[in-house]
Amino acid sequence: MRRRTGYILILSMMSLLAIGIVMLFSTGAFAQDSRGDMYYFVKRQMVWLMIGGAALVTAATVDYRVWARWWPWIYGAAAVLLVLCFVPPIGMKINGAWRWINLGFASFQPSELGKVAVLFSLAWWYQRYEAESSEFLRGFIMPLCVAGFIMGLIVIEVDLGATALIGVTALAMMFVAGTGLRWLLPLLGIGLAGLAVAIFHIDERMGRLLAFLDPKKYALSEGLQQWQALLAFGAGGVEGMGLGSGRQKMLYLPYAHTDFIFPMIGEELGLRFTLLTVFCFLLILLSGALIAMNAKDRFGMLLGFGITVLITVQAAINIGVTTSLLPNKGMPLPFISYGGSNLAVSMLLVGILVNIHRQGRREPKRRTRVVPASSLAVRF
Repeated sequence: MRRRTGYILILSMMSLLAIGIVMLFSTGAFAQDSRGDMYYFVKRQMVWLMIGGAALVTAATVDYRVWARWWPWIYGAAAVLLVLCFVPPIGMKINGAWRWINLGFASFQPSELGKVAVLFSLAWWYQRYEAESSEFLRGFIMPLCVAGFIMGLIVIEVDLGATALIGVTALAMMFVAGTGLRWLLPLLGIGLAGLAVAIFHIDERMGRLLAFLDPKKYALSEGLQQWQALLAFGAGGVEGMGLGSGRQKMLYLPYAHTDFIFPMIGEELGLRFTLLTVFCFLLILLSGALIAMNAKDRFGMLLGFGITVLITVQAAINIGVTTSLLPNKGMPLPFISYGGSNLAVSMLLVGILVNIHRQGRREPKRRTRVVPASSLAVRF
């Protein structure tokens, strides 16, 4: 099983990519900003898919331990780019949030690079100070500051979802590294309290919370997306309405090609493909966990674990939101939703997992005992 983990990981990712491209063909033509080109989003996604493929191959072939040497540069680049989000015309304000920078040919979300920077920095830190992992200063405060700086830059962009995702991943890595629960649990409580305060002081977020509690009551306002998503799942049933036959993408369900593409899978392809999507993410979770457990050093173990948590928790949040199990929060479904930044970074992270697997501890080959033919002779 351990030898096939890498193949299972790649096969799961490729299945999700295939579902994503097919659904983008179906939904992209009806998006408001398709600019009159029914293949506009598919063509742009294919460009990012090639960039992500190149990143995956590079990460899979380059020794993953090189990231332990490059993390300060990646961390610094992420911090600079996050600051540039607030500097027009480089930074772009979309829907009231400063989350993008203009690359000329496309836009990029620096928070995606921020996720990678936190993964690399924490994995390096806990490898460098392995003996002090349970101490208060080097095992808790200083790693928290490293992750907290990037999270602070992201939260002021008004991106609570990405901040919470990085926070959950960082806490999980700290716990696995040996940080005591007596410090992590109070920190988790403080984080949840801070998130609640932010929600209650931002009218838009408060409206989303109320809509989550009663989607039908807010079906024409803050709960529109989640209500229409539920209608999409109900219309699709087990068999689905057929590829291209969905109705919600026809401007009924906003962002049907990005954050809410999962309900479109349910409406057009049915329960079987939504369960297949969830199953692929479960395979990524199990494969990533096995790869991390069999890494040949502490850096690889922590990095592999952090990557696995980051990808699968993001998927769980997206699926939870689109099925009304969580309050509405815009977050793409990895490998499926339209969005070049997340696609390229997710494929890069999978490439790193593959490299950790390739260099991980191998199962000892079973030695077959050769019995001499003479010993098989029956003596009389």
